[in-house]
Amino acid sequence: MKKLTFYLCALAGLMSGCNSRHVNVKTLDELTDEDVQISRIDPTDWYADLKDHSLQLMVYGPGIRDAKVSVSNAKLDSVVRLQSPNYLLVYVNVNHSEPGMMPLTFQLNGKTTTIAYQLKKREMKGKERKGFTNADVLYMLMPDRFAKAADSLNAQPSTLNAYQEDRTQPSLRHGGNLEGIRQHLDYFKELGVTALWFTPVLENNSPDTDNGFSTYHGYATTDYYRVDPRFGTNEEYRRLIDEAHRQGLKVVMDMIFNHCGFEHPWVADMPSADWFNLPEWLQDSKGTSNPEGTRFQQTSYKLTPVMDPYASKVDMRETVDGWFVPTMPDLNQRNPHVMRYLIQNSIWWIETVGIDGIRMDTYPYADRKGMAEWMRVLDREYPNFNTVGETWVTEPAYTAAWQKGSRLSNTNSYLKTVMDFSFFDKLSQAKNEETDGWWQGYNRIYNSLVYDYLYEEPSNVMAFIENHDTDRFLGNGCDTLALKQALALLLTINRTPQLYYGTEVLMNGTKEVTDGNVRCDFPGGFPGDAHNCFLPAGSKKLAAGQTGRTQAEENMFQWLSRLLHWRQGNDVIVKGKQTQFIPWKGVYVIARQFDGRTSLTILNGTSKPAQFEVERYAEVIDHVKQAKNVITGAAVNLSKNVDLTARETLIVEF
Repeated sequence: MKKLTFYLCALAGLMSGCNSRHVNVKTLDELTDEDVQISRIDPTDWYADLKDHSLQLMVYGPGIRDAKVSVSNAKLDSVVRLQSPNYLLVYVNVNHSEPGMMPLTFQLNGKTTTIAYQLKKREMKGKERKGFTNADVLYMLMPDRFAKAADSLNAQPSTLNAYQEDRTQPSLRHGGNLEGIRQHLDYFKELGVTALWFTPVLENNSPDTDNGFSTYHGYATTDYYRVDPRFGTNEEYRRLIDEAHRQGLKVVMDMIFNHCGFEHPWVADMPSADWFNLPEWLQDSKGTSNPEGTRFQQTSYKLTPVMDPYASKVDMRETVDGWFVPTMPDLNQRNPHVMRYLIQNSIWWIETVGIDGIRMDTYPYADRKGMAEWMRVLDREYPNFNTVGETWVTEPAYTAAWQKGSRLSNTNSYLKTVMDFSFFDKLSQAKNEETDGWWQGYNRIYNSLVYDYLYEEPSNVMAFIENHDTDRFLGNGCDTLALKQALALLLTINRTPQLYYGTEVLMNGTKEVTDGNVRCDFPGGFPGDAHNCFLPAGSKKLAAGQTGRTQAEENMFQWLSRLLHWRQGNDVIVKGKQTQFIPWKGVYVIARQFDGRTSLTILNGTSKPAQFEVERYAEVIDHVKQAKNVITGAAVNLSKNVDLTARETLIVEF
């Protein structure tokens, strides 16, 4: 922050006697022992001309609770003095406030200090921010595991707890960073995805455990306004997003409102007794994260009570109030000050770095009404933005009830997009089965999609075949026939699709030992990697002695890339009517139709040869005699039955 010192005598109401003496205005960095001690203010700055005019300022500092506060260029609405003496909540109404400085004056123990707080001009109106849609394909990656810039510093940031960086250990940090991702934006364009979803990038200042675990994954936030220094800076995050935008790529930010990290300042010094759910066990543990012999209550991980009309109080309490793990304190979204802090944080990141969407972790674990209020505020401010919530229950009726405007719920969540765990679950079973005449194989997918009438907008349901919390689709094997069928479905049905990094080059792994084994490093993303999957074999860009993609990896990459590029801007897939046919003699067919054009996804769900019997699908084929294979470009004769090899995937258009 630039150091700012200027006179404010012309500003009425700053403090008594202002017109007779000068007032020295400082930044937090300029404070001395002679000033009121303020260590930080959240948010660090704010934006003028938002629809919601109320700004909550959380002020940190020893004894700051008892300070008197005044504000210039805005209206002071209220001051909330919390139980801890080291926090003060200042609510300011910034309606009619212009961009510029909004001086904040604090009086405490005979000292008077004025802080230069900045109101920034917005880069665009809220309605101009466009979120991801079903026209996009999201590519999910873990910054720690994707790529590290060759020129990155290896020194550990002095502001963080000591940690290990060891790529041989699946649960320790591996050193990936934002600059490494930025340097590979051309790879995403070549592949054909249109949006990038990073797992959380905010500071996770938790120390490594004695048994070799770390918070490399990012889901234990210790500073909501700071990118983790191991990944980069706030400015580097903004640079990455700006360059992604210039290349036509959107960026989705992973957020966690349900819990924070144990090393967040709120844990050692709770602002109020109700800042966290079930905080009493911290008294038993003497402020440590050791739950043994305490009143610690872990969540049951069972999300059904949140929507169950017959749910007991004890079940609801265990689900919503129980902590995810002992090292992730459970935030109390029923506390309006907590919820206001979180709501503002999401707005700040949208305005400050220009993200194009939010993925909200563990959505139903947080208070339902508090989260609905968050989404209502965002929807009002950014009507064309999008947020997807993680709703991990495999029944469509449960998932549908969380979608914005659902007729199945008496509480409007305002959440536009939900995650299709039913599709993932059914596909995980179907890939190991023969498709029969009733329930097995692709009958499972058919019987899941039949419930799309429950959704207010099926295209705003995010489908996936794997992610960072599941086994990889390939498990410990390499069944490319099954993978192609899964990807063909994912990318052609009426959904918003999400891919997981490395699938395009046959990355596999399971969670049976540790989650880290499904979160392996992308080959070629780190200095010294001998195998580089960013480049094909023979590329002149390969380093000396480095190998590019193998033939199998290249074949999979090219197959998926052709499908992704075909999908881009394709109204048949984005807007088309969907027709699915009950699997017939092992063959599952889904048609998409729009403006006189048709695509057919044809899957042989058996390990034996089969036929696509043209006459059965006459209602979508009509009198068309020839189609084009989307992947190869070859002509497909529709005047007769089409022979299919075992587990063949055929996508055609006409």
